[in-house]
Amino acid sequence: MPKMKTNSSAKKRFTITGSGKIKRKHAYKSHILTKKATKRKRNLTYFGTVHQADESNIKLLLNMK
Repeated sequence: MPKMKTNSSAKKRFTITGSGKIKRKHAYKSHILTKKATKRKRNLTYFGTVHQADESNIKLLLNMK
């Protein structure tokens, strides 16, 4: 049986924490930043965690099982 490949786009976007949670970046921080408030842009800088309902799909993409 061939090796399972990790999804390349998923490995660039998600990281696993020590406790097994999946970290992700926030959206809307790449362009058209002039109309966004400073507080909003600052809060988009920090990492978030993936919702529990989506964790199983992302773990399949990352080949974690």
